[in-house]
Amino acid sequence: MTAPLMPKATAIWLIDNTTLTFEQIGEFCQLHPLEVQAIADGEIIIGMVGHDPVASAQLSLDEIERCQADPSARLQLARQTLDQKNKKKAKYTPVALRQAKPNAIAWLLKEIPMISDADIIRTLGTTKNTIQAIRLKTHRNMAEIKPQSPVHLSLCSINDLNELFQKYKI
Repeated sequence: MTAPLMPKATAIWLIDNTTLTFEQIGEFCQLHPLEVQAIADGEIIIGMVGHDPVASAQLSLDEIERCQADPSARLQLARQTLDQKNKKKAKYTPVALRQAKPNAIAWLLKEIPMISDADIIRTLGTTKNTIQAIRLKTHRNMAEIKPQSPVHLSLCSINDLNELFQKYKI
């Protein structure tokens, strides 16, 4: 099971605002029940502000009430939170690959002429100015730009490219 964001602050909030057992809170926050008890007793983590998992959509009130009614029940992260954690994060592009981005942009513009700038930016992590310069053929290195697949350049995954092709029905 995946831990909630800020597990100790979440544990503090659950201790202060629910009647859940230390075992339930510990399992949900991936903390030992004795650590949860020490937090409740004020022996450790003094002065930390609790984090409301309901406000951040990590838990629902129904889930908390269900587990308060049954001490053997275990809290489950909201499905929406699990999906958000699996989303792709902005990735770092090494310096060696940054010079390959114009080639990938040129390839996308050649293969999908009606592609929007936003889709190119989302897929490759480039700037609108670079895309416009390549579209208008005013890029400073236009003579050296050779269209190459962004997958072969390791700038995006094959799944990202397939999604673009499906979106533009190519």
